[in-house]
Amino acid sequence: MEAAHKNLALDLVRVTEAAALASGRWLGKGKKNEGDGAAVDAMRYAFNNLYLSGKVIIGEGEKDDAPMLFNGEKLGMGKGPQVDVAVDPVEGTNLLAYGRPNAISVVGTAPAGTMYNPGPSYYMQKLVVPPAAKDVVDIDAPVKENLIKIAKALGKDVDDLVVFVLDKPRHEQLVSKIREAGARIQLHTDGDVAGALMAVDPRSEVDVMMGTGGTPEGVIAACAIKGVGGQIFARLDPQSYVEKEAILEAGIDLREIHTVNSLVRSDEVYFAATGISGGTFLRGVQYTGNGAVTHSMVIKGHSGSIRYLESIHNWDRFRPEGL
Repeated sequence: MEAAHKNLALDLVRVTEAAALASGRWLGKGKKNEGDGAAVDAMRYAFNNLYLSGKVIIGEGEKDDAPMLFNGEKLGMGKGPQVDVAVDPVEGTNLLAYGRPNAISVVGTAPAGTMYNPGPSYYMQKLVVPPAAKDVVDIDAPVKENLIKIAKALGKDVDDLVVFVLDKPRHEQLVSKIREAGARIQLHTDGDVAGALMAVDPRSEVDVMMGTGGTPEGVIAACAIKGVGGQIFARLDPQSYVEKEAILEAGIDLREIHTVNSLVRSDEVYFAATGISGGTFLRGVQYTGNGAVTHSMVIKGHSGSIRYLESIHNWDRFRPEGL
């Protein structure tokens, strides 16, 4: 019998819970950096109590000088498994700041040296589908053709499909093509990772994610997508001349199409996400006076298992740092 693999995601969820509990205090207060900073501090503290030797490959903050766990930062006790780490203490800082749904805290890990480093790339075009449709789509195919194939793979009509799209000016043509095909659309102002997770979560009404979003967020999401057997097709899509030139100077091929297997080159992936502001995906932090309730999902890549956790936190027994 094959030896059981420890589910590192059950340790990682302590990290996302800590970040959610700390940042949830800032819900709707209009202070993006303060909420993000609280999550960063709590996540760093929780991470450094874990028995692992981690290195941040995907951190957040470079785009807007927000608080961050910086690329290259070492996390964990420095003992145990050596892992690459992808983090977003608050995925959807604007969602949190303005009290909008689907802000989440996320962490993904993979064995050291197996996680794609996007360098100076901030944006990528993405197509995310659940396991049943992973072999039928092509990122370069017309939108309608992909939607027809996805619908057939899922046993649905095209007008049954729900497509997650970020509500950005760059997606005007994409939205028009989806509507022409007859599919339904969920437009979200932010929440790139959440959208990818919805597309592969068997409980979600979202069937596919399309459009251009963050490159770091694509790598984070790939940890979860690979874990559940879904697929992401992606291509770097710089949104400015400066970004494009930086990518080319780094020797990165803008034409390359990435998948889960190039973004995370191992099946030993682990992923955890905890809801902060609530919404259709994961319920938000509920403070109870002497504690709080959080809702999370954890994914173990080796087995493909998804667990949904409701955790009751009791301040009389343990009060996380900063709360």
